[in-house]
Amino acid sequence: MVTRYKLRLTAAYALAAVLLAAPLASVAQTRVNMPKNKYKVQDDVRIGRDAAKQVEQQFPILNDSQVQNYVEQVGERLVAAIPQQFRQPDFDYRFQVVNASDINAFALPGGPMFVNRGMIEAARNEGEMAGVMAHEISHVALRHATAQQTKVNNPWNQILGIGAVVGGAILAGEAGAQAGQIAAAGYFLRYSREYEIQADTLGSQIMAQAGYDPRDLANMFQTIASQGGGRGPEWLSSHPDPGNRNQKINREAQVLNVSPNPLKITPEFERAQARLRRMSPARSMAQIQQGIRNGDVAGNSPTAGGRYSRSVEFPSQRSRVYRQNSISLSYPDNWREFSSQGGLIFAPEGAYGDQGITHGAMMGVFRSGGVGTLNATQNYLSSMLQNNQYLSQRGTLSRATVAGRQGYATALSGRSPVTGRAEVVSIFTAPLRNGDLLYIAAVAPEEEVHQYTGAFRDMVASIRLND
Repeated sequence: MVTRYKLRLTAAYALAAVLLAAPLASVAQTRVNMPKNKYKVQDDVRIGRDAAKQVEQQFPILNDSQVQNYVEQVGERLVAAIPQQFRQPDFDYRFQVVNASDINAFALPGGPMFVNRGMIEAARNEGEMAGVMAHEISHVALRHATAQQTKVNNPWNQILGIGAVVGGAILAGEAGAQAGQIAAAGYFLRYSREYEIQADTLGSQIMAQAGYDPRDLANMFQTIASQGGGRGPEWLSSHPDPGNRNQKINREAQVLNVSPNPLKITPEFERAQARLRRMSPARSMAQIQQGIRNGDVAGNSPTAGGRYSRSVEFPSQRSRVYRQNSISLSYPDNWREFSSQGGLIFAPEGAYGDQGITHGAMMGVFRSGGVGTLNATQNYLSSMLQNNQYLSQRGTLSRATVAGRQGYATALSGRSPVTGRAEVVSIFTAPLRNGDLLYIAAVAPEEEVHQYTGAFRDMVASIRLND
């Protein structure tokens, strides 16, 4: 359960009394001005709320109340230190931990924040972790997502596209996207140099007011860089250095009322780190993404653990029936069935593993938003190609009948990153009664397509829907 920390007017008045009793910050601290913004506060709230729902569905949220409560406590301490002029009573600051190894974190408009487990484990003290959170809270409080959109002057729907999310997000690489649900990192906005400086400055001021040393924010940049491995660290790659970042933060710290005994290695921080390190290793966002592509909402690929082989048995002439809920179909009896929250996968031995399938078929539901079968199919194909960039479309869409309904068919092709061989993906779609789209993606190596065409055709022809 996620605790929400929503600042209401009465709470703000009470907090003001507490802050007045605290030591006043030096008048020499850097002034931060709210950027120009043509969007309403409610726009931030709506976008962040909708995006957070998708993130919670797509990414593996850590199910550990002790760590969750700890991160919430740190977040609440920081939110309570936001300067009065940047408070928005409608903002809903809440904090969750993503069970991913990447050193990363991101905040969405209106307040939702997600901190990767890898970020907590990499921090050398609580101040470093709190520094990243304070920086992200600053992007939210200053409404940088909608302010940046004000600058480029594009309608929101041009940026949000197919489930894309904006607003302080700094997810790893291609952070994961079930087709049409959330095509994350490629669409996240990188903030301007000006906004990065603002977030560093306001984040430093929030840290000092909350009892932390802003120098730990500067130190965290070095910690992240040193632990980024052979490629650029995710957080820094999406939050590029606006120039002399460490020096500016350290200079700001000199004019702030930093506690002589700032919060650093707290017992709660040590317990949270120790607890995380006793758990099974977290997967990377790239691995999580692959699981999502393979049909599992939480990014846990149902085909994980399989072993690929260059010698895969051709489809059997005999079949077995899959029947559950509102769908039934037949598939070759030498194929295995894998099911998850995201859909169904049917594949033979040697054709499935951690990176998906090389032979077989995937089925699922694309949330189309009621745009019609043709538009929904085009949107599904766009997201499929975005998330599998080695593929390209072969030819145009053609009419097809699936489960007695008029849908569409086409083919994609490309060189498989798993086998290194050219492969063909046959796509079939059909409308569901609620306006969503049923899709079937059948894959086989190009040199073996003729051995699979009959099995794919029979499988699609056998589909029966009761929706």
